[in-house]
Amino acid sequence: MLRGLTTALAAGVPGCSGGSAEHWRDQRVLVSGSHSELIMLVEGEHDLGEGPGIDARRTGGRVVVTDVLTDGRWPRYAALATRWSVRSVLALPIKVPPALLVVGLYSVRAGAFSPMAAHALAEMLTEQVGVAMANMSDFEDVRTDAAQLQEALAGRAVIDQAKGIIMQTSGCTAEAAFEELRRISQHHQVKVADLARLLVEEHQRKSRR
Repeated sequence: MLRGLTTALAAGVPGCSGGSAEHWRDQRVLVSGSHSELIMLVEGEHDLGEGPGIDARRTGGRVVVTDVLTDGRWPRYAALATRWSVRSVLALPIKVPPALLVVGLYSVRAGAFSPMAAHALAEMLTEQVGVAMANMSDFEDVRTDAAQLQEALAGRAVIDQAKGIIMQTSGCTAEAAFEELRRISQHHQVKVADLARLLVEEHQRKSRR
């Protein structure tokens, strides 16, 4: 989705030559860009510790660089940006709790992003990207829940197998077999599912021999 966003920015915003997106959550960042050079520029900005994207994330406000050759705020960043033929930059922070998205727009010519255009673009992107990122967050939550459910079901299945082995060897009931599993797991301080898995694997090895 981030790659699609940056590509759309490069194709749809007048004067924009390329875009980048930084997805920040819990001090971890995922970086995407319409061009590999822009990904390198964002990563270089992080290494330098200065630049429009860093200021946008720190202040929570949009940052406009009319011309990196005359803007004196970040001289080391300016040298890096000109290496990739970047002359003007617009950095927009978009809050999508619990994450923060920093969108970067770049142009090969100076003055590509006027303050008026930056304001209108910021409002539009904040609304559209915010909705998209919120939907992605919901999807990730659903996928995480599904993975946990799948893991729980797998654990339940192996426990049932282990109970069957205990019932077969000792002639006890299903309830008694589970209580025996739980007693041994508590004694050895391991999860019931892990103990059941070990029992099933050992039973399978003996069966093969």
